[in-house]
Amino acid sequence: MTSLSRQQKQLLFDYALGLTSESENAEAERLLSSSEEASQVYHVFKAALEPLDSYEVEACPDELADGTVDRLARLAHGGVAQRGQDPLAPFETGSPTILRVPFWRNWGDLAAVAAAVILFVGVLLPTLGFARQKYFQTRCQAQLDGVYEGLVVYADDHDGSLPTVPTTPGAPWWKVGYQGAENHSNTRRAWQLVRQRYVPLERFVCPGRRESRSVPFDSIEIEKYSDFPSRVYIHFSMGLGCPEAPEQALTQKKVILADLNPLSERLPASYAEPLRLRMSRELLSSNSTSHNRRGQNILLCDGSVRFVRQRRTGFSDDDFYSLAEMSDGCEVTGCEVPSCATDAFLVP
Repeated sequence: MTSLSRQQKQLLFDYALGLTSESENAEAERLLSSSEEASQVYHVFKAALEPLDSYEVEACPDELADGTVDRLARLAHGGVAQRGQDPLAPFETGSPTILRVPFWRNWGDLAAVAAAVILFVGVLLPTLGFARQKYFQTRCQAQLDGVYEGLVVYADDHDGSLPTVPTTPGAPWWKVGYQGAENHSNTRRAWQLVRQRYVPLERFVCPGRRESRSVPFDSIEIEKYSDFPSRVYIHFSMGLGCPEAPEQALTQKKVILADLNPLSERLPASYAEPLRLRMSRELLSSNSTSHNRRGQNILLCDGSVRFVRQRRTGFSDDDFYSLAEMSDGCEVTGCEVPSCATDAFLVP
């Protein structure tokens, strides 16, 4: 059996850390399925890195961790601070710094590398868990940017109008993936962007969610669907419009898309029975699960994307994951609508 190349080992190491792109993911999976040695190496990596999952992500102040990650990103691209202005300046050079893991010649070396990784992480990088979340947070923002680009092109092609579908007042908004003739899903408007080829289907999948890596796209025949094929194909919640107010153009600061509303985690799998969901303090206060409940990415009408650590924005005190009249103990039937245009309600 041919030994793995240095590049293949590096790919498996990055894949084990979750730092690979979609194309690299596919390449790593092909390698794992075709090489027993690759599979053994990968499982050693996973076993060695498993202790990372037990680190408390919030142990380091967010501001410090954010600054550290941004600093490393600048260094990786060759950025150099002026000496005397930054305590790290004496250690910087004018050329990019590339970190390489020295790989092994035999299984003894492999064990030594695994032990060194654990020691290095435990002593010097206690915020690696945060850095990993920061990485997925940034990739998620890129997904939202891509959706917005398609939305702008769609509006240009339709005299400034946004995607709409005819709905009956009080129709259910929660039946994502329902393929019947009735528009019983708030996601059917976003599906118009996919069906008319303005936004690729994979743009609606958040890379920060665990199930994202196993979502198949190649086998989906888009023209056969009236809505997203199922909930696993859309990891964002979009604003539910107010029946009394017309759909507004992309000109104001209003949240139109965000990581999944926590309500989505409680929706039944079957559409046969009506939704009866009792609201609780947890559902009225928790962040999206897409980023370990640290916060959520939001997309605004003006195209800006930001990560917020609460369910409100800096320009509005409105909770965009619930209606103003919702309270602890009230029942949600999945047919609610905002009473005014300023009451944002982002639903699956």
